[in-house]
Amino acid sequence: MASPEIEDGPDGPLAGHPRTPRPLTGELVAAVLGARGYVVSADADGDLVGRWDDSLVWFLRLGRAGEVLQIRTVAAPTFGIEQVPDLYAFCNAWNHDRLWPKAYVHVDDDGRALVCGETITDLEAGVTPHQLDQLLDCGITTGCQLAAAVRALPGGTVR
Repeated sequence: MASPEIEDGPDGPLAGHPRTPRPLTGELVAAVLGARGYVVSADADGDLVGRWDDSLVWFLRLGRAGEVLQIRTVAAPTFGIEQVPDLYAFCNAWNHDRLWPKAYVHVDDDGRALVCGETITDLEAGVTPHQLDQLLDCGITTGCQLAAAVRALPGGTVR
């Protein structure tokens, strides 16, 4: 998918020459997602989160200076703890056959098993809006593919 035309006012996070790398910020991520027409909001910790189909996608900034972009998808179906070995097998097969997102099993505090996926990119040298758009598109698209495959697994319950 081609990046949309990205424009901003003179003081906005997208201002400046489009080929000039800039530091990764939450405002920049929100602006690039907004330019695509995606709706995201900040959670209680200030992290950006959006909903694609029935799954949640978080856009996290990690690292000392927030220079690492993590796009984490949590597939909607939950599974019983007894299904964890089957979910491990699913994730191992997924990770063997695909580069993105990395799939893993998470058991929450309520004992429900979830399948999550993530893409991680170190942007210490900065990122242009176009590059960020491509990274976000990759994380969202592959996360949705993982979520669709998880929905097809037997025994899942959508929250």
